[in-house]
Amino acid sequence: MVSTEKTGDDSGTVRRRAFIKATGAAGAVGAFAGCVGGGDDDGDDGGDGDTSDGDTSDGDTGDGGIGSGTIQIGAVDARTGTLSPFGDRNERGFQLALDSINETGIGSNGAELDIQVEDSQSQPQSGVEAAQTLVDQEGVPLLIGAVGSGVSTAIHDSVVQGTDVVHISQNSTGAVLAESPDLLRMSPNGAGKGAELATKINDDGYDELALTYVNNDYGVSLSDVVTEEFESMGGEVTASVAHEEQQNTYSGTVSELVDTGSEAVLFLTYASEFTNMVNELVSRGVNDEIQFYGAESTIADEILENTPEGSHDGMIGITESAPVELDTYQQFESEFTEAYDVESPTVWAAYAYDAVMVSAIAIHVAGEASGNAIGEVVREVTRSPGEEVTSLAEAKEVVEEGGDPEAIDYTGVSGPIDLDENGDPQGAYQVYRVEDHEYVFGEYII
Repeated sequence: MVSTEKTGDDSGTVRRRAFIKATGAAGAVGAFAGCVGGGDDDGDDGGDGDTSDGDTSDGDTGDGGIGSGTIQIGAVDARTGTLSPFGDRNERGFQLALDSINETGIGSNGAELDIQVEDSQSQPQSGVEAAQTLVDQEGVPLLIGAVGSGVSTAIHDSVVQGTDVVHISQNSTGAVLAESPDLLRMSPNGAGKGAELATKINDDGYDELALTYVNNDYGVSLSDVVTEEFESMGGEVTASVAHEEQQNTYSGTVSELVDTGSEAVLFLTYASEFTNMVNELVSRGVNDEIQFYGAESTIADEILENTPEGSHDGMIGITESAPVELDTYQQFESEFTEAYDVESPTVWAAYAYDAVMVSAIAIHVAGEASGNAIGEVVREVTRSPGEEVTSLAEAKEVVEEGGDPEAIDYTGVSGPIDLDENGDPQGAYQVYRVEDHEYVFGEYII
């Protein structure tokens, strides 16, 4: 057993059983396992880029069954860049799922699961390169990734499409992802969130809205939904301003928004970009003249830490959420807080946990660690009318290795999943507010 310690944006010490490997220019690469570090293999089954079998694990017996070794899958996560706060949370969720899975073992022989993680650097091209390492070189049968919608789409279109590799995004929410039905998701489609945002702004009494969006798949698709829905309610979008990531200043963007005279302003962007915009509004003395609205990516401790007290109090937003009243979530929360010494996990960690658990259950039910076999069952194990299960251990009590996928219905720590024909899960949302420079979470939207 190898013990490591890591600190992330949730604060506190991470206690986990894992192997961490580092590379140079390609970024950090980690192989997570339970008590066995099976992250490295000899590459015999995947080094030539042929992914038709989609299996590099030694947990496969070679005759279609699951052996007793280690099954390796891949993950592309945002360890650096704009979305790195999500990446930190994800890897904690990954590890808790692995702990549970490897305590039980996949298949009748109890194979362990291992995840090799590569860094997307929060950028599409880097994400593609990370995925190529996992798919073309390592030959993984299943790929989890990524955080950003644009990164997930680039990976799917450039690397996964046309192979047997099963692709599950842990965090991507872009509405455009519904156009890629084989890119499965654990977090709900952003179209629902966009419609709820438009409704909320309209219900708050605003008939004019200025908005700015990050110029990528996530921002464009979400802004399109909000605009269409808001205008269908009789409202007017007075400005729709695209902006790029990681700019030194957003003075021009802020000017366009302020010049509209609209009281309601929606920010569809990331933490560092929103922080910059809030500070620009404060410097102009106009932050108190607008009603801030946002989505999930404008919630971050770094925003509160790097903006003046009260600078955007009264802000209202809608974010993805787990139904915290469910026993599955409460058990996850208890394990998470004990393992990582934090107050509570985020929903993004819950989605990451579910991505790994769905993968393990699908491999068990498929009866082999090949992409083709896993792809045939992965949707079915998350749907009714099967018996509800909340873990691999429960799934194994209901269905044997290679059994009927319709016999079980995995309900995740993030809630019911029920993957549909577009690859979308069921999902839930929650309204949040900024009060006294803190996030306060309110009513649920399911």
